Amino acid sequence: MKLSKYDTISKLFQNSKESGIPIKVCAPMVRYSSLPFRHLVKLYNCDLTFTHMMLSDCFSKAQSARDADFQYSEADRPLIAQFAASDPEYFATAAQLISPFVDGVDLNCGCPQRWAIKEGIGACMCTNPELISRIVSRCRQVNPELPVSVKIRILESIEETVALAQAIEKAGAAFISVHGRTIKERNVTPHFEYVNAIKDNVKIPVIHNGGVYSPEDIDPAIQKTGADGVMCAQGLLNNPALFADYTETPVQCVQDWVNIALSYGTTFVTFKHHLVFMLENVLPKHEKKIFNNLSTIPAVLDYLDNNFGIRYQSTMPALPL
Repeated sequence: MKLSKYDTISKLFQNSKESGIPIKVCAPMVRYSSLPFRHLVKLYNCDLTFTHMMLSDCFSKAQSARDADFQYSEADRPLIAQFAASDPEYFATAAQLISPFVDGVDLNCGCPQRWAIKEGIGACMCTNPELISRIVSRCRQVNPELPVSVKIRILESIEETVALAQAIEKAGAAFISVHGRTIKERNVTPHFEYVNAIKDNVKIPVIHNGGVYSPEDIDPAIQKTGADGVMCAQGLLNNPALFADYTETPVQCVQDWVNIALSYGTTFVTFKHHLVFMLENVLPKHEKKIFNNLSTIPAVLDYLDNNFGIRYQSTMPALPL
């Protein structure tokens, strides 16, 4: 029997607990968490994907914003739609509008970019648990069956971070994703002990985010945090097959990207950017310079054909059931 959108997420965590296999999640990434890339990572053992962060007020007000921000496929499940919001009504309305097409919604409280902080959204909200709680609670009131999650960064102390997570749980969140770095930290080893403290003090599932760049990083992250799963961003950009235990992007994955991206009509810039990431650890330095200078889809396809035997095939690879 096909699961409804209202129980898919809980079943995902339940199956993970029973099997002892942590959930593998593709993080929300601005510009990159598009439908074609979500399709690609799900071919390689990714259990759950997120959309990129969308602005709940714009999404609520304008059909044009909804059309520009969100691409949907019935096969693209399970899927969480992530929104930035500082107003409970906008978040609840956006969730209601998108609910027929996703398995849950997520409140972004992790984005550290300056423009987001200036707007009062993203990671700066972590210091305002009361506002986060009101946003989650209001969404649950308007959409009582739709799972709501929150993605956060850690605060300065473990005690503050645990209190934040407990407030989110009390507000009715289905699970929490925790980036184990503060708003000021970049590219440092995540503070696994903070995530572990959250896991020890809440009953809802916890997803660890940060420091997973290869298959070998997954088990240590789970052991150190006790989390129910791992969320990966840059690691999956460089190697979309990471969750399938590949240490670098296999040629078949590049072939799949070409077929998927061009079948969906992906723009040249996005198409090539993903290839640059995927080939980062594959191409030698002099070949990277050649590839980076290619300026058209035909030129890229010629290069891939000549160097890897990759040619565009219009039959898109089907997602696993």
